[in-house]
Amino acid sequence: MQRYFIYLAYDGTNYHGWQIQPNGSSVQECLMKALSTFLRREVEVVGAGRTDAGVHASLMVAHFDYGDDEGMPEGLDTVLVADKLNRLLPPDISVYRVCRVRPDAHARFDATARTYKYYVTTAKYPFNRQYRCRIYGPLDYERMNEAARTLLEYTDFTSFSKLHTDVKTNICHITHAEWTQEEDATWVFTIRADRFLRNMVRAIVGTLLEVGRGKLTIEGFRRIIEQQDRCKAGTSVPGQALFLVNVEYPENIFNYSNL
Repeated sequence: MQRYFIYLAYDGTNYHGWQIQPNGSSVQECLMKALSTFLRREVEVVGAGRTDAGVHASLMVAHFDYGDDEGMPEGLDTVLVADKLNRLLPPDISVYRVCRVRPDAHARFDATARTYKYYVTTAKYPFNRQYRCRIYGPLDYERMNEAARTLLEYTDFTSFSKLHTDVKTNICHITHAEWTQEEDATWVFTIRADRFLRNMVRAIVGTLLEVGRGKLTIEGFRRIIEQQDRCKAGTSVPGQALFLVNVEYPENIFNYSNL
């Protein structure tokens, strides 16, 4: 059996998130159907993480297994497979490439870092309403960045986690958290960590907005983290402005030449 990584992007507007849902369309389900049709057998797909309903990904990674002694269909190790799969996928899901990896490589557990971006804007612009969070009133981004830097000092982010999840630990290691201006009316919050909790980025952004509005001090933001209580943090911002933009892996999982 051979293992493959598949790199893809999707507009999450019409989906109930990445993970298969009993009563709603998911990105994972659409990808599995396309792969199963192309490979002519049932194929399970495991993603690098779970994005919530309405959240987008400009780069998601998933893995699947295929082949016994017969190996893969000709060309599946190349970028040509993207065209074949894209013909089977809906317009809002796109495959970049498929590559072979080590048999024990895992899209979720081997990921060393993930990066998300969240976009806010003060402008009313009809063509980006599905990808931006509209903000009313001025924000102090310098103070928001000062608060964001405190995130790097902590590892327990229970205060920003969705309640009653099935995770065993709320420990994460954040290595980057910063607001930058993209356009006159648009700012983006970029955050990178080894892992993220359910709803974590949206809760962090919502709380940072309270800092930017002057309703929460830097020390108040720090206390929220230390209290490890979701009820103390701000309201989660809408999902449509959130993008998974990168998933990183150690190079050795792509070294399969001697296997």
